[in-house]
Order: sequence, then C-alpha cells, then structure tokens
Amino acid sequence: MTAASAASPARVQIAAHAKANLFLRVLSTETSGFHSIETLFTLLELADELVVERIAQGIELEVHGADTGPTEANLAYRAAALMLEATGRRFGVRIALTKKVPVQAGLGGGSSDAAAALHAVNALARYAVPRHEILQYAARLGSDVPFFASGAPFALAWGRGERLFRLAPPPAAPALLLIPPTGVSTKETYERLDAAPPHEGRRGATVLDVDALATWGGVGRLGGNDFESVIFGAHPDLKAAFERLAETGPLAVRLSGSGSALIAVYRDEPRREAAELRLAGGDYRLIRTATRAQAAPGAQAQ
Repeated sequence: MTAASAASPARVQIAAHAKANLFLRVLSTETSGFHSIETLFTLLELADELVVERIAQGIELEVHGADTGPTEANLAYRAAALMLEATGRRFGVRIALTKKVPVQAGLGGGSSDAAAALHAVNALARYAVPRHEILQYAARLGSDVPFFASGAPFALAWGRGERLFRLAPPPAAPALLLIPPTGVSTKETYERLDAAPPHEGRRGATVLDVDALATWGGVGRLGGNDFESVIFGAHPDLKAAFERLAETGPLAVRLSGSGSALIAVYRDEPRREAAELRLAGGDYRLIRTATRAQAAPGAQAQ
C-alpha cells in the first residue's frame, strides 16, 4: 500500500486483503508471554473494503457483514486512532468497513483492516507519516499487521511478525478456502499449544531455500503449521475436512495461521473447480480466491 500522490482527498477507498500462512512454526515463548514465530505469508485476492472520510473530529466506525465486537476494540478503529494522534489530531474520520474476510479464521482480516486504516488515514493527512514509521505503528497493533502494511504479496516473517523479508512471489494461482461453521480463538489456540507436551507437533529447524519458495510445488513440500496438532485434536471435524481437501490434488494445502480456515492452492482453475465439486455438500463454506503476485494497492481517492 503505497502513496502515489501528495494530494489530500476528503474520502478514500482501500482494499484490505486476506492472507494465508504457507507454513508456520512457533519457536519459543518470551518471558512477556508473547510467542516467537517463523512463517511464510501470501496475500490473497479476497479482501474487506474500507471507505474512510474526513470529519471534524473523533472516529466513527460502521461495520457491515460481520460482528467484529466492541467498536473501540476493533483494530481498524485503533489504527485510525494511532494515525490521527501521529498527525496532530487535525481532523477525525468516519470508517465504513465491509467485511468479506471470515473472522476467527486465521486469514488476518482484522489485521489487514488495521493496516488499511493506517494507510487510509495517512492519505487523508497528505501522507504526513513516512512509510517506515507506519510499519512501526503496525507492529504495535499485532503480529500480522506489519505484513499487511508493507503491501508485500509474499514474505517471510520472524519474531512477533515485525521482522519481514520480502520475497519474489510464485505466479498467482487459483486457491480454495474451506471455512468451518465455527471460528477458532487465537488466544485459546496458543493456550492449548502451551499446555501440550514440549515439542509435540512442532517441526523444529528447517532450511529455507529461496529457490524452493519460488514455486508452488516447492512451497507445498515445506512442513505445515505447528497449530495443526492442537487445533485438529480439538476439532476432529476440521481434521477430516483437511484430509478431504488434501485428496483433491492441490499443490499446497495448509491450515492458515491460528484460526480455522484451510487453504488449498491449485495448478489451474479447472483443478480448483473439480475440487470444489468434490467437496460440495459438507458442513463448511467454500470460497474461491487466488494468491496475489502483485503488491496490494494503496488508498484511492473517491
């Protein structure tokens, strides 16, 4: 999400794209209670939409399409507050957020909304905050927010997600998301992982070869997600869905993040369509999308 102009629009629109984790390892637990991770992010075409306009003062947030909880706890609201503070509180904003990314699914919808809000408010403030400072604000909001704020379509991340290494993405590919009827709480998932016997389900050290990460076949051969053992143990129906999805011939199939969404990446659209037909009728929702090979677009004046 980059600034293309120094103009100061009164109203902007911005897409907040979902992500998937193509592998995820929980390396350690810090004394503060935070968990150090290593993960590979890919950006997806599926996206929420934010329309943000200047008002005299304060922050107004209207959410359509999903219940995201108390207004002031919403990450887009919190991001807007940070950016208004950083730019001197010269104005307020009204945010209309249309949710299309499922919540509690491990697809980063709330974090992406936060990154989009940072960029949108900065656009309304004539890009007063430099890009590197926006990334620092993003890190204060959550582990996935720096990736979204960077605009990168494909990146390795470490630590709490604030350390990013941008990679050239594989070609954009058709993907299928499988969303179960109930979400999975990130807090509860980490608690289950911490309560599990040491190293249970954890994959340990892995050599990451840049050439292997350049193709979907190489990505598919990487180890999976450390949360799979605890989430599948608590939700056997999700494990069964994962096994069904893996049988449809994807190049890569993963549990995404610490949520409940499963993602499968396919060689072409006919293979994805065949998989969708094969999976029809289950107690879950299927969403067609695609991976992105281009940076996320920035805020567009309306």
